[in-house]
Amino acid sequence: MATIPASRGETGPTIALVVAAGRGGRVGGAVPKQFMLLGGVPVLRRTIAGLRDQPSIDRVVVVIAQADIAFYGQSIVGWENDPRLLAPVIGGTTRQASVLSGLEAVAALQPRVVVVHDGARPLATSGLHARVIAAIGDAEGAIAAMPVTETLKRASAGAIAATVDRAALVTAQTPQAFDFAALLAAHRRAAAEGRADFTDDAALIEWTGGRVLLAPGEPDNIKLTTAADFARAELLLGDRIAGRTVTGIGYDVHAFTAGDHIMLGAVRIPHTHGVSAHSDGDVALHALTDALLGAIGDGDIGVHFPPSDQRWRGVASQRFLAHAAERVRARGGAIVHLDVTLLAEAPRIGPFREAMRAAIAAAAGITPAQVSLKATTSEGLGAIGRREGLAAFAVATVTIRDV
Repeated sequence: MATIPASRGETGPTIALVVAAGRGGRVGGAVPKQFMLLGGVPVLRRTIAGLRDQPSIDRVVVVIAQADIAFYGQSIVGWENDPRLLAPVIGGTTRQASVLSGLEAVAALQPRVVVVHDGARPLATSGLHARVIAAIGDAEGAIAAMPVTETLKRASAGAIAATVDRAALVTAQTPQAFDFAALLAAHRRAAAEGRADFTDDAALIEWTGGRVLLAPGEPDNIKLTTAADFARAELLLGDRIAGRTVTGIGYDVHAFTAGDHIMLGAVRIPHTHGVSAHSDGDVALHALTDALLGAIGDGDIGVHFPPSDQRWRGVASQRFLAHAAERVRARGGAIVHLDVTLLAEAPRIGPFREAMRAAIAAAAGITPAQVSLKATTSEGLGAIGRREGLAAFAVATVTIRDV
């Protein structure tokens, strides 16, 4: 168990509380900004990783919206059984309410220090978290802060009313670390008095008369709010995003059987036959799944979805491809491009090509521009040429860095 600063008088768990229940309407559309991809990895995953890697933090709990449970699951692939990561907490309608929900959820663990951090600040370093925790001393809290370097003006009616002295001003960041009991008491009091207007947790401690100290923040510790912030963050990540480029190759084949359609690229295509398969027999998606798993050395489709398991009988193959894409992201990878070649004498895929590209992209969490889909025949040669079945080859190009 990590210990809190000795001046607090006793030891106890230090818990990081990540606030990730907001909707982030200025960027992301249907996907809240904390679940958007940054360098091929969900923003929230990068944020959590920085806290999990901090030796002075014992547990991490994330506060999310009820509607984002699936997004959260995609963000923690590979960490599901990590004892340091507690079950997520459902937040409230405001940031303040969400923090209170998180505090109440972990109160039974009797933490001495809680570190509150924004889910959309993925670039905070382990060193920053350590500085803020160490800065508390015997105060009720400490926050990361940056000095104001720009000249400040007070405006009135579209004109300058005054120049503001910036000498004593700082901008507040997260992480913010607090004596757990003091912060919980402040939140409970504010809720009882109907106060919901505090913009950060330090303001609550100030309101109750507590002392909050300052620790040096980091200029790159930006809160992702706009598309421009995401663009800047991509640049700041630099070679961490670029990583190394790897490729994987996949192949699948299925024989025709009685039926009236086949599934190709997650699109139902009318045909004189169906295919013999345990799942829906989508050779394109099966080949792509193996290509992605091969790129990261993570077995093959049979390892993850064994045909002996009746759960996968008749299942839509988008499940397989989405799983493989999540495994790539769990390794800090980003899918650069997917390329599929179908081998069949029939049916013709031309009329369905764009729908297939769109469906493949949706399942893999990329754009249709990153999907190439081609088809060829076997010129009447072999089993494919005799119209006994169809096959697919796939190549996945991935950049990878463990996160």
